Amino acid sequence: MEINLTPLLPAAEVALTALTVLLLDLFLKEGEKGFLAWISVLGLGLASALAFLLWGSKESAFQNTLLLDHFTLFFTQLFLGSAFVTVLCSVDYVRQTAIREGEYYALILFSTFGMILMAAANDLILFFLGLETMSIAVYVLTGMWRERSRAGEAAMKYFIIGAFATGFLLYGIALIFGATGTTQLSRIAAFLTQPAEHWSLVLLAGVFLLLIGLAFKIAAFPFHFWVPDVYEGAPTPVAGFMAVAVKAAAFAGWARIFLSRMAPLQGEWSSVLWAMAILTMTVGNLLAISQSSVKRMLAYSSIAHAGYLLIGVVAGGEAGSSALLFYLLAYAPMTLGAFAVVVALKQGEADNEEYGDYAGLGWKRPFLGMAMSIFMLSLAGFPPLGGFAGKFYLFRSAVVAGYTELAVIGALNSVLSVIYYLRVVVMMYMEEPGVDGKPTASPPTLSLAIAIAAIATVYLGLLPAAPLGLSHLAFVSLR
Repeated sequence: MEINLTPLLPAAEVALTALTVLLLDLFLKEGEKGFLAWISVLGLGLASALAFLLWGSKESAFQNTLLLDHFTLFFTQLFLGSAFVTVLCSVDYVRQTAIREGEYYALILFSTFGMILMAAANDLILFFLGLETMSIAVYVLTGMWRERSRAGEAAMKYFIIGAFATGFLLYGIALIFGATGTTQLSRIAAFLTQPAEHWSLVLLAGVFLLLIGLAFKIAAFPFHFWVPDVYEGAPTPVAGFMAVAVKAAAFAGWARIFLSRMAPLQGEWSSVLWAMAILTMTVGNLLAISQSSVKRMLAYSSIAHAGYLLIGVVAGGEAGSSALLFYLLAYAPMTLGAFAVVVALKQGEADNEEYGDYAGLGWKRPFLGMAMSIFMLSLAGFPPLGGFAGKFYLFRSAVVAGYTELAVIGALNSVLSVIYYLRVVVMMYMEEPGVDGKPTASPPTLSLAIAIAAIATVYLGLLPAAPLGLSHLAFVSLR
């Protein structure tokens, strides 16, 4: 039997790059290991080029358990872009913190490999394997700063919560298999074409356990308590990677599994997700207001944005699903950029994560001040930035689907979030800077990462038509 490996090419390129980084790490001396970052960047670039060349392909592999379609390639590019920016943010950070560079970059690549498998999976077992590949790598990344006690605590907390979520996920998969006789999503979809009276309680229980497992990964209420402590303890570039790429990978699962293959069951879980979306964005925003640390504020912000993204899942259909994918695309650069600015403020042993550390930043370091203003205003939903376009399409999809009250609550939460996002801007431009000597310039790689994120944020707000079209094409390819 001939095996088609084409659908695996981008993921395989990332995995081979990770293995190359690990191998070279054995032979490079301590002062030469910065070279590994550029190997990682090159590998991610080659994988992105492969994904670009494969755009338009529709193939499957390993008995239809792995799919190559617009949806897979859309998320592949999102994951690769997030990993690319994360590596650029990390070049000087890992040197300052004495994190082992070879292991660090390899783990970012292995986690990206797992994410691509999650997006491409047409089987619950393969999806689980991708999820665990991603998760185990991120558990280790969280605790990579070994000299910092908070990092070890964060890694242990994340691991325990992740293992707990895995239990729900696996039990849900087992129940779905028991009810349908298969773990392949296309066969489960065929099973669900039967009349509703043929759906057993075992199947519905399995679906809800699967929902709970994925809710942990996106940090939806009431499964969000781990986020602030884990993000605070993790290396800052890793926290940004988790907030964007890990969340996007989980939502890739939501879209392929629930919005496509299990769409007939939407009436069973939509009311639960309706309440979860409202509570997630409301609790996230309210708790973000009371924070004194910008990094913890961004952690709670990521919880609130999970609530906004759930609006697209509740709305469903082509409009809701396309808006969900577009918002993930818009959310990535503005969140990665915000965490990159937090990285830029670190000086030696001082993290400089408090609001007071941003006083006068717009005058001391104009580039950072301007970029952070773009990210904060975009996260708050101000036009003409990517966050505004994303929220507009999400709320519109909810109205079209008949969930007008959900759209209104989402808009009110967006207004509420202005309080803590604008607080950063006010500190940067309306507070007197502290006396801390001559401001240091950001490393070139970090500046490049921030510039890429800022340009992408502005572009997605000014010219959203093409990215939205790609988002729509990606979801339609699931059919």
